[in-house]
Amino acid sequence: MTTSRVTDRRSAREFVDAHIVPHADAWDLDGRVPEDLIRKASEAGLWAPFLPEQYGGAGMDMVTLGEVHEEVGRGCSSVRSLLTVHTMLSWTVQRWATPAQREQWGPALASGAALGAFCLSEPGAGSDTSGITTTATETDRGWVINGTKKWTTGGQRADVFLVFARTASSIGAFLVPKDTPGVRVRPIEEILGTRASMLAEITFADVEVEREALLGPSGFTAGMVLTGTLDLGRYSVAAGSVGIVQGCLEASAAYAAKREVGGKPLRDLPLIQAKLSDMVTDARAARLLLAEAGRLKDAGDSATLMATWIAKYFASTAAAKHASEAVQIHGANGFTPDYPVARFYRDAKVMEIIEGSNEIQRMTIAGQADREKP
Repeated sequence: MTTSRVTDRRSAREFVDAHIVPHADAWDLDGRVPEDLIRKASEAGLWAPFLPEQYGGAGMDMVTLGEVHEEVGRGCSSVRSLLTVHTMLSWTVQRWATPAQREQWGPALASGAALGAFCLSEPGAGSDTSGITTTATETDRGWVINGTKKWTTGGQRADVFLVFARTASSIGAFLVPKDTPGVRVRPIEEILGTRASMLAEITFADVEVEREALLGPSGFTAGMVLTGTLDLGRYSVAAGSVGIVQGCLEASAAYAAKREVGGKPLRDLPLIQAKLSDMVTDARAARLLLAEAGRLKDAGDSATLMATWIAKYFASTAAAKHASEAVQIHGANGFTPDYPVARFYRDAKVMEIIEGSNEIQRMTIAGQADREKP
């Protein structure tokens, strides 16, 4: 039976409740998302719905994309993480690739026939991109890439990598198919959060790619390409963080309604009510910040960069706070895989680190305070 297409929040929620929520904890324990779910996500058009219809996408606006990624994050942060990195690569191809590259990769990326992953972090360089040591050396035939990338979400499963490497003049972004000679993939297992996101360390040993593998004008990547790609990834992580808060709220409200203490439902205790009320408030506030960032993206307004920083900072901080409170509400049961809150708790910590740590976000946002002073 063919899976229905996801076109908005409602259809996304239906997909998540039917195909993700019942299995997310099992995938978390297994350490990977099954091929069956990847196939269903392809049938639902989840991988890159923002791509133009001519490439098999749906031309989805960014506000709706944020809502879809929120719903997926509510169900499973690992699945949402796979969508995030695929989105980053697909958007970069759409924005910076040549017409020939768009024709080559667009339909496959939109359909999920080719899954993408984002290779930026290295063993010695994370949020600080100035520490990148992977190199791309120009030759008569194209480029030769050498180096190691770590913490690559979806790296075990991806078909093509978006690799950021240091060139003679700047940082370049390169499309590298997984089956290119010299590409080696080492799974990273037994991690704290997003355990089913199929993380990998990717090594590039004298990997030769054609000249057209470079995306964007020479010298633009460090500023334009990288900024736009990370902004979209940050937007998806913000959406997923809102989903975690909503997931914690729904799980905690259900548990507090059925669990009794002294013959009374847990939800009647004032301290539990306070925790639930904060979850409701922060979920709505984070959702509004996300929607504003999406609206600015759809309008082509550069203010979306700061709006996304703020949305991601607020939502990820709220996710970590309320995941902790959700475990507290569940008591000892919150430590077990019988309830999703233990997974939410571990995944929420990841949200405070990826796509720019919260410390970096706070420094960036603080600069806005200086710009807004009288």
